[in-house]
Amino acid sequence: LMWAFRHSGDSSFYKIAVTHSDTTIKNHYRPDYSSWHVVSYDTLSGRVEVKQTHQGYADESAWARGQVWGLYGFTTMYRDTKLERYLSQARNIAEFLINHPNMPDDAIPYWDFNAPDIPDALRDASAGSIMASALIELSSYVDQETAGRYLQVAEKQLRTLASPEYLAKPGENGNFILKHGVGHLPGKSEVDVPLTYGDYYFMQALL
Repeated sequence: LMWAFRHSGDSSFYKIAVTHSDTTIKNHYRPDYSSWHVVSYDTLSGRVEVKQTHQGYADESAWARGQVWGLYGFTTMYRDTKLERYLSQARNIAEFLINHPNMPDDAIPYWDFNAPDIPDALRDASAGSIMASALIELSSYVDQETAGRYLQVAEKQLRTLASPEYLAKPGENGNFILKHGVGHLPGKSEVDVPLTYGDYYFMQALL
């Protein structure tokens, strides 16, 4: 929507994107800056009907890729609007992620931060690559000390993803770059496989 606004000049796209982002902050986020995955609204009144985490371990859990999508989204919304509330939201999400007690030492998240079988839970390489890309961009909007912390985490993530554990050999892994993505584990779909957005944001972060 912000891309459409920039290229068309139609302010309705801007207004929809900002309203959507503000509503997401209000209804998707918990006090600790983790988020639900899905919030369903009554289509007539706009009231919240239910809050769920469809692809995560449980409704109240922190599904990893959902958390990093939020980090990425509010970082880009700050880039496009320069509204301080989006920078604040991105920074708070970053702190939730970086300081989470279940964040592994190599900074590639488990598929859900509350998965019951941690430390044996599957990792999600796509969550790591999205988070790294977001942190690199976010580092350009904050003070030098905070930027250094963000870049340190992002570099650790990229070095881990570039290691043999995650980086596929040419011609293997269905010709994808990264191994060990998790799409929808509760639905038994895309479990420990390569994912398109894992590769996309890995390349973006490297660039």
